[in-house]
Amino acid sequence: MKIGDFSEIHGEISGAIADLGTFLPYVLGAIIIGGLDASSIFITFGLMYIFTGYFYRIPIPVQPMKIIGAAILVHHLTAGEVAAAGIMMGLTLFILSITGLASRLAGLTPDSVTLGIQAGLGVSLAMLGINYIKTDLLLGLIIMLFMLFLFQNRRFPASIAGVVGGTLLAFVLHPELHWPGLQLGFYWPHLILPAWTDFARGFTLAYLPQLPLTLTNSVLVTAILAHELFPEQSEKVNERNLCLTLGIGNLLAAPLGGFAMCHGSGGLAAHYRFGGRTGFTPALMGIILLFTGIFLGPAGVDLLQVIPQAVLGGLLFFSGVDLVRGVQDFGDKKTLFCFAVVLIISIAVNPAIAFMVGLILHFLFNKGWVNI
Repeated sequence: MKIGDFSEIHGEISGAIADLGTFLPYVLGAIIIGGLDASSIFITFGLMYIFTGYFYRIPIPVQPMKIIGAAILVHHLTAGEVAAAGIMMGLTLFILSITGLASRLAGLTPDSVTLGIQAGLGVSLAMLGINYIKTDLLLGLIIMLFMLFLFQNRRFPASIAGVVGGTLLAFVLHPELHWPGLQLGFYWPHLILPAWTDFARGFTLAYLPQLPLTLTNSVLVTAILAHELFPEQSEKVNERNLCLTLGIGNLLAAPLGGFAMCHGSGGLAAHYRFGGRTGFTPALMGIILLFTGIFLGPAGVDLLQVIPQAVLGGLLFFSGVDLVRGVQDFGDKKTLFCFAVVLIISIAVNPAIAFMVGLILHFLFNKGWVNI
């Protein structure tokens, strides 16, 4: 696998850990509160990250599906119900890919809608980052300023300096913190075969609300952002392939006890903002997670929990700002109006509803039935 210029290795390492802000909270919550198997989650995510880096050759992220993650915590989904939701999601995305329906959906979606969702997700990420920072305001502000001054420094990449420096500073500011005791071992995924009854709650509480968000953020917006950031290297990043990799990944991971996976524009922005430029970025993250799952297993949770939320908030904030910054003025007032409506609804409600409203509004404008 050709991974690019190794003189930029610091940027690739920095980019690899830049999406921890969206990865850790959902994964740790599913393991600690939901009772899912740590080794299964880390290993399947690791393999998916490595495959994604090899296939796309640019830093396409692998993230936990957020609505399913919330459903685990709120509705107390069992491991079988999570596996059922992952199988249904994987099968749906695989069918959308091989039938070409994913590409048709992209062709019917106007730029004002996809960019509105992109900007809305950016604002939501930045706001989530601020909430994380507020958990330890002094530490969070120090690390944000620290990273701000390091963005153009290739010698001391911002995310590495922020995560390592922020974690060490947390131990200085809070002497009561203790480093976890870790024991090496060998751990493997645990097979989960959902019963037919698992598919009922998995469908209504996890799969159904998650699917529209996956199609918008993980597929449509990620494809557009990839072409903006990597115009010459992103030929493989299209709606059909994104559905294909997610479909296969979830179909394989779900029975092994893995967490439902998606790609995401926020993760792509994070990898890029902090220096990721090649497939080595996700591959390196995959190697870290794979080794964590195999050799640390449940102890890997204790290790990752050492990173303060306030530090993760800084990563989220700057990644969100980059998503918003990538949107340019449309000029046409109808297009701008549609964009603004989608942006606001995406933040206030969710991107799936914003997507539907944006399509309807665009249709009404095109027919001349509505004017502003």
